[in-house]
Amino acid sequence: GWQTSMKSGSLSCILPCNRFPVQLMSQVRVYTSNGQKKDLGSEDTNRSIPEETLHKVGTGRQDMTNAGQKQSFLKEPIQVKVKAVLKKREYGPKYTQNNFITGVRAINEFCLKSSDLDQLRKIKRRSPHDDTETFTVYLRSDVEAKSLEVWGSPEALARERKRRKEAEIKYRENLFRNQRLLREYKEFFGNTKPRSSAAAMFFKGPGKVVMVAICINGLNFFFKLLAWVYTGSASMFSEAIHSLADTCNQALLALGISQSARTPDPSHPYGFTNMRYIASLISGVGIFMMGAGLSWYHGIIGLLHPHPIESLVWAYCILAGSLVSEGATLLVAINEIRRSARAKGLSFYQYVVQSRDPSTNVVLLEDAAAVLSVAVAATCMGLTSLTGNPYYDSVGSLGVGTLLGTVSAFLIYTNTEALLGRSIQPEQLQRLTELLESDPVVRAIHDVKATDMGMSKVRFKAEVDFDGRVVTRSYLEKQDIEQLLQEIQQVKTLEELEAFMLKHGENIIDTLGAEVDRLEKDLKQRNPDVRHVDLEIL
Repeated sequence: GWQTSMKSGSLSCILPCNRFPVQLMSQVRVYTSNGQKKDLGSEDTNRSIPEETLHKVGTGRQDMTNAGQKQSFLKEPIQVKVKAVLKKREYGPKYTQNNFITGVRAINEFCLKSSDLDQLRKIKRRSPHDDTETFTVYLRSDVEAKSLEVWGSPEALARERKRRKEAEIKYRENLFRNQRLLREYKEFFGNTKPRSSAAAMFFKGPGKVVMVAICINGLNFFFKLLAWVYTGSASMFSEAIHSLADTCNQALLALGISQSARTPDPSHPYGFTNMRYIASLISGVGIFMMGAGLSWYHGIIGLLHPHPIESLVWAYCILAGSLVSEGATLLVAINEIRRSARAKGLSFYQYVVQSRDPSTNVVLLEDAAAVLSVAVAATCMGLTSLTGNPYYDSVGSLGVGTLLGTVSAFLIYTNTEALLGRSIQPEQLQRLTELLESDPVVRAIHDVKATDMGMSKVRFKAEVDFDGRVVTRSYLEKQDIEQLLQEIQQVKTLEELEAFMLKHGENIIDTLGAEVDRLEKDLKQRNPDVRHVDLEIL
């Protein structure tokens, strides 16, 4: 409502209002609807007020014009406090020029040289990387000004960017040809580089198990194939196909192991560790197609069109040798899994079911299936030789195919689960959560996710509600309190207050970033499996 209280000499008038009157003894303040305030001095208060105005005002509420009501209102004036606030600042595109930019981005995006950056202002900032404490950045406005100085105009800079982009596209198109030329040069001049780490992987751990399995299964396939050609046994044919499938699948596993050792690049920032799971998945499909499929096919053909079997003496000898060789490979795989499971604090069964090492798991299951299939084939061939009925041999082929199908289904399931990004064990997730919640700077955590990326690599993500008081106290503990108190006492104006808050507010934000880095480092040190930590600030 509109309200004005005026008093000059013996004249006193109260304007109608549905809220409250305001009394001013020395001057009149007029409040308008747009929030502006106008002060009128003593000369304005002594001006005469038109009678028409007083008449219109008085007719608004006649029952409030009596002297008793005026005295009650005048005795209790109401004081109105006006809150002083800073003017809201509009941040436009010019403000972003004060942002920082790294030297690499300055050189790539603004087509500069490293020598051009030597003349610019350098600022030390907290590094987001673990291997460096601080790193140098530049003001974006300085970099833009330097680029204009070097290239002369924004148009010339745009032309240079376009030229470099075209050169980059052309280089990528010729990348395959360049790599092929490099390989040809290495073959012609000889490769003088030391043995790579990828080759060394095949002399220990899962790589060693896979290489041993490739050699043994290759020899088994050769001898079983000769026995099948000599005897014509369906079970022996299934065993030969089984050994061939194992050899091809384990060669695929060796390829996956070598590819998983590649270093991360911009296209694959988290590395190539999943190549082992991809190779194991394809291996499982290969076992199902080549091993189980052909064994079932040959067994069904044997049932539909049985034929007599020749002497099985050589077949028994080859099966006995295959049993010994497959058993030796199986023992190598079992020992490797036991050692790895003991290092991870897991049981043998848990390590296999969780598919912690897909390559070793494939060798283990393939060799276990090979030993069982040898026993099934030998039993069915023995029944055929005793009874002279070739149907037993065909049933043995179907049994071997069923066994291989079961193994392939298990491999496909476990590797698919690993590639989909399954969560870690609840006990391990609980330990990570308790470690964060026990830190004084953390008030609460929400939306916790921990994904197993494969090969004992975990990615942890959580939204953290930080305690601002603890963060501020951590910042104050590093400051000179007496000097800080003097700075506070020197603040007299709103501009000085704003400058003081901006200075220390930025430092407190840096302190918060340092606390985030500390928490990430603690998580990685206490849990070596955690390789990537993403903490989001609420």
